[in-house]
Amino acid sequence: MRPMTLTELKYIVAVARERHFGKAAEACFVSQPTLSVAIKKLEEELELKTFERNATEIAVTPLGEEIVRQAQTVLEQAAAIKEIAKRGKDPLAGPLRLGVIYTIGPYLLPDLVRQVIERTPQMPLVLQENFTSKLLEQLRLGEIDAAILAEPFPDTNLALAPLYDEPFLAAVPHTHPLAKQGHITAEELKRETMLLLGTGHCFRDHVLEVCPEFARFSNDTEGIRKSFEGSSLETIKHMVAAGMGVTLVPRLSVPRSALDDSMKPGQDFGDSPYVRYLPFQGDAPTRRVVLAWRRSFTRYEAIAELRNAIYACELPGVKRLS
Repeated sequence: MRPMTLTELKYIVAVARERHFGKAAEACFVSQPTLSVAIKKLEEELELKTFERNATEIAVTPLGEEIVRQAQTVLEQAAAIKEIAKRGKDPLAGPLRLGVIYTIGPYLLPDLVRQVIERTPQMPLVLQENFTSKLLEQLRLGEIDAAILAEPFPDTNLALAPLYDEPFLAAVPHTHPLAKQGHITAEELKRETMLLLGTGHCFRDHVLEVCPEFARFSNDTEGIRKSFEGSSLETIKHMVAAGMGVTLVPRLSVPRSALDDSMKPGQDFGDSPYVRYLPFQGDAPTRRVVLAWRRSFTRYEAIAELRNAIYACELPGVKRLS
């Protein structure tokens, strides 16, 4: 039997993660036929099935689960070998692969990319947005070098550097009675229709921590009257502007114009004039944003420069933790 290649192991892990051959091929930057043929050939050589295929879904067989776990270990060890090989080279030379969760990327990356270009032009960022669970797996497998995440998440023995604590604000339609207030409370939010991000977004869990009453509404048919779901924070904001309900948003996602009252409804500035952002009365709920990387990652200076670039960003309204 010929030796298995790291590429084949990468394909197996990707299919197990995505539960979809097309999405796995896209994640591996190959065509679906290339990935499918490679996995089929490997299954024939091993004389076993790693995946059960049907018209609607992909399932990992019991033996396949063991193979996937072993493949993940091998890929982690291969990544560690590459890290060792990088020692002695300029740690700031070459791309840095950075993952960011969906509710941070659009608001931090524009400023962060500018800072990195100005400070370390020899270290371009290769960016990827994804869910926390996917980014943690990619970190472990060496597919990305670092990730900007929001706690809490499972302990994966990663190195962590706290970046900032970010408060939440309530977003309400500008015509809503609550929009006339200067502050809001969690008790007041309980009486409203809450707009939530879909399952998989960690920010959804943060919102449900503030208003746990909506957890039951978001999972049953009765909930259509009390909660609706959107695919991104910006979509949720559009829904708020349309008067469909209220939501919570992280501070960095709030447009500057929306806080200084310089925009009025009817002006061409997107949804900002139609949404009122209210701080919480008393201690506001917050999320802690951290930088995570593998402990075996040897480009320590690159991590330090990335952290410095993040702190060089404006970051209005957050509490820096440096």
